[in-house]
Amino acid sequence: MVITLIVDSYAQASNGTTMTTRRFAEVLMQHGHTVKIAASTVDNVEPKNAYELGISKIPVLYQVSKTQGFIFAKKNKKVLQEAIKGSDVVHFLLPFGCQRLGKKLCDKEGIPTTAAFHLQPENITSTLHMNKIQSLNNVIYRKFRKFYNKFTHVHCPSNMIADQLKQHGYTANLHVISNGVSSFFQKKEVAKPQALQDKYIILMIGRYSVEKRQDLIIEAIANSKYESKIQIILAGQGPWKGHLEALGAKLTNPPIFGFYNADELLEVINYSDLYVHASDAEIEAISCMEAFTCGLVPIISDSKISATNQFALDEHNLFSHGNADSLREKIEYYMEHEQEKEKRSQEYIAYAKQYSIDHCVHQLEDVFKLAIAEQKNK
Repeated sequence: MVITLIVDSYAQASNGTTMTTRRFAEVLMQHGHTVKIAASTVDNVEPKNAYELGISKIPVLYQVSKTQGFIFAKKNKKVLQEAIKGSDVVHFLLPFGCQRLGKKLCDKEGIPTTAAFHLQPENITSTLHMNKIQSLNNVIYRKFRKFYNKFTHVHCPSNMIADQLKQHGYTANLHVISNGVSSFFQKKEVAKPQALQDKYIILMIGRYSVEKRQDLIIEAIANSKYESKIQIILAGQGPWKGHLEALGAKLTNPPIFGFYNADELLEVINYSDLYVHASDAEIEAISCMEAFTCGLVPIISDSKISATNQFALDEHNLFSHGNADSLREKIEYYMEHEQEKEKRSQEYIAYAKQYSIDHCVHQLEDVFKLAIAEQKNK
């Protein structure tokens, strides 16, 4: 198939939707498809299949979104027309201006389309420190609904977000398919860096943002009887870094902050002792999946608006969301039960096989084929 993916950010490797799009594109090409990318900027894309829409620099919105590692694309009609030309199917990753225009152009030309729901309203409202205002989240769900209800088929990375869409009146066929984990992530023997040889390393991967709740990990460790032995590593980047640094300064071993490339991240995962995913809001959390695919045992928030808790194999892998004492107890449990942790590590390696990105992309291809067949019948 000739598949066009339309997304706002593609060159920026600091947000989950971008990374998901890149991985899907890579595997789709491995499966023999031609993949075209239309985005604000399209670095690292084969030139003949790259369509650069340009960056939308709406005052304030541009500055705020950029701090979150996200860039909006322009509604560039000429470039979008070129991108969709000759496509068997066009897949939209987000519900913003360039996608809305792209959908109109596809409908006009009779080109089959599908969409994916990758952005929770809570991700937006958390940036504004207004995520607890449910009425505001509902307004955003309704705004997004106008776009998604124009599609027959919508990809949802988890049952949690599919349920949320149903509750908010979304009418498309919702296909629950994991975003999947690259085969690059696997368990390997990696020695801890010399400076961390005597430390118990707790890792979290994710944007430094209010809803990710890295602050809970710092608070939990500050109150732990093992505080002096623990080293937190917070992998990511984002606007909340300064706040987290100030919180972490009180620890015997202040958190290590860093943005790691894939090779570096694989090393960090494999020399860490425990993974924590403290986020209050999450559609799936590829970072957590990458960690447990390598056998790193996770402790996950039980928040009702986070799908990540679906990966808990038992109660020891869950803590009460927003509760630092609950998190501390679960961390200390695994520190005191090393043999059980090793057993659970092997269980997670086996469990992770169902989330192979190759398998997930095959499922997405079936959705594309459905949309193409239905368009032909029209």
